[in-house]
Amino acid sequence: MADKDFYEVLGVSRGASDAEIKKSYRKLAMKYHPDQNKGNQEAEKKFKEISSAYEILKDSQKRAAYDQYGHDAFRQGGIGGAQGFGDFAGGFSDIFEEFFGGGFGSSSRQRGPSRGNDLRYNMSISLQEAFTGKKTQIRIPSYVGCDLCSSTGSADKSGPSTCSSCNGHGKVRSTSGFFSIERPCPSCGGEGSSIKNPCLKCSGNGQIKKQKTISVNIPAGVDTGTRIRITGEGEPGQRGASSGDLYIFTNVKKDRLFEREEENIFCHIPISITTAILGGKIEVPTIEGKKAHLTIPPGTQSETQFRLKGKGMSILRQNMRGDMYVEVLVEIPINLTNRQKVILKDFEKEGGTSKNHSPKSQSFFQKIKEVWEDIA
Repeated sequence: MADKDFYEVLGVSRGASDAEIKKSYRKLAMKYHPDQNKGNQEAEKKFKEISSAYEILKDSQKRAAYDQYGHDAFRQGGIGGAQGFGDFAGGFSDIFEEFFGGGFGSSSRQRGPSRGNDLRYNMSISLQEAFTGKKTQIRIPSYVGCDLCSSTGSADKSGPSTCSSCNGHGKVRSTSGFFSIERPCPSCGGEGSSIKNPCLKCSGNGQIKKQKTISVNIPAGVDTGTRIRITGEGEPGQRGASSGDLYIFTNVKKDRLFEREEENIFCHIPISITTAILGGKIEVPTIEGKKAHLTIPPGTQSETQFRLKGKGMSILRQNMRGDMYVEVLVEIPINLTNRQKVILKDFEKEGGTSKNHSPKSQSFFQKIKEVWEDIA
């Protein structure tokens, strides 16, 4: 019986890319895997075929030899050396680990001491502190060496001993069908050693919990959700492993005067009706706690915005600032005296609401009049 074409076995064309070959192999390997087809001899045979085909086609040199010489390249006396079913294990290990977890053959690695966990700290700051930056101190939970066991984790200070289940390898091997599977040792958690007589104070960890004070520098320009990383200030690792990191997440509190949109800030300022009509100068507060002068032109309408360039928020990690936008709100006076009411009525009689003085109102009512005439 003629040897089957490796490309046909994997269901790909001869011009298929490495990614396409791997994708097809993974799909077929999962379909015909012996654990998925217990007792099915045909599935087992098919699994061997696709595994042997993938062993050749995944390797650029073997694939080139196969493309030129076919199966003869790997027979006795040929240029290659595919040795049958046992040789495909290396190619299948990454696929097997991706779907089933753990290692396969020599791909499994013993785990060392665990790196310390990262810590998260939520910090609320004012808008002014976000503008200027802030240096402060925070207290976080941390660990120090246990004084009772001298950080060994053992009540007798002998430290960890070689795990008897894995003989210090950190992994155990089990056989399933055709495969020899290695997994982290459940007795020692893959570390290869364990504490036989744990210290009562630290429960065998060699560390005890305490509060630690850390100096923190919050840069100018941070916003809600900004993440600041402080390397090595997380929880310490076990038995000499590296410490985790501390992540500070900032929350900028709502301000009474200013609203923020990224690097720009907005402020609503009430002005008198006379200032809006006749114009004038007003003082407006700024984010740095100073005052800026703003000129109001005559005839300014309510909700008009004025831009103060460079008076906005600091921009994170840049020597620049955004802009400040002042929106004026014309305040209508209340509790008028009789004389003031008379003056306003005289103003209206003299054409104070004419087109020249109130163009927007006149334009609006003109549109209404036109609509009514069309309806009529």
